[in-house]
Amino acid sequence: MGRLTGKRVWITGGGSGIGAGAAMELARAGAEVVVSGRRMGPLQAVVDQIAAGGGRAQALSVDVSDVSAVAEAAERIGAVDLLLANAGLNVPKRALFDLSAADWQKVVDVNLNGVYYPVHAVLPGMRARGGGQIILISSWAGRYNGRLTGAAYGATKRAVIALNETINDEGGGHGIRSTVIMPGEVATDILDTRPNPPSVEVRARMLQVEDLAATVRFVAEMPAHACVNEILISPTWNRFYQGFDEI
Repeated sequence: MGRLTGKRVWITGGGSGIGAGAAMELARAGAEVVVSGRRMGPLQAVVDQIAAGGGRAQALSVDVSDVSAVAEAAERIGAVDLLLANAGLNVPKRALFDLSAADWQKVVDVNLNGVYYPVHAVLPGMRARGGGQIILISSWAGRYNGRLTGAAYGATKRAVIALNETINDEGGGHGIRSTVIMPGEVATDILDTRPNPPSVEVRARMLQVEDLAATVRFVAEMPAHACVNEILISPTWNRFYQGFDEI
């Protein structure tokens, strides 16, 4: 028995990185976890690991940029107590003067539309049941934009912060609460899409997946009357302050 026993959680982008780490941590807290993403292989690996630890999980192949696919997935999953909208990506050519219209659209489709679609899909059920919890993964770049992360990434991650405020504004009266988590550099595979990926030594000083998983669990275990509106978290050795060798 854990503090989340009896709760059902849907995690987008659950096959790797923050999503996978959060899935395992929330399962340890007792939640039934549904992980979704585009590739079944990594998703099933997460489910198998959770099952090996005595937890409950299932995998569902969903492209969050496809509104119809998200709606169908929400119908299949059924009522959820917590949505963790985590799916996100970036592109190598991200500087404004290098960014193509196609790459801009790709980032917007996943980082913004791919957050809105699952949120929009679960809100009616949460409202009907008189409560629910949403956690959105934004970025330090959503609060403090910069050249490292690029134009499309910064714009979409800032929009996610605004979406979070709207959920709390319009949903709070119906028992719905939302938290936006804005991490600085996290050692995940998304770093490999940078024009100059950081070294192993640099990654070791970043936030780790386990740190974000623990943060998600902290928020998820808060009582229903408490809303943690925002969390801005970074490595102690924060290169947004210290500077980036890659730029």
